Amino acid sequence: MSSSSRNGSSSSWTPRQNKRFEDALALYDEDTPDRWEKVAGAVGGKTAEEVERHYMLLVRDLMRIELGQVRFPNYRNLENGS
Repeated sequence: MSSSSRNGSSSSWTPRQNKRFEDALALYDEDTPDRWEKVAGAVGGKTAEEVERHYMLLVRDLMRIELGQVRFPNYRNLENGS
């Protein structure tokens, strides 16, 4: 059993947790001692390992976007119902 399962936290993130995560990242930069513990405390319901993993996934997604590996929806077609 993983430590996150033992602690009762889950891999899903609520919109509120994501907002708290973003706010905590702005508050605790990469030079902050015990950064992930502090971010986890600000988020609530997540371990330091979970918030660090969430951050690494975010960084990976941003890199893919910057490399043009993510297709953006054609909003014009969505507006027309096509």
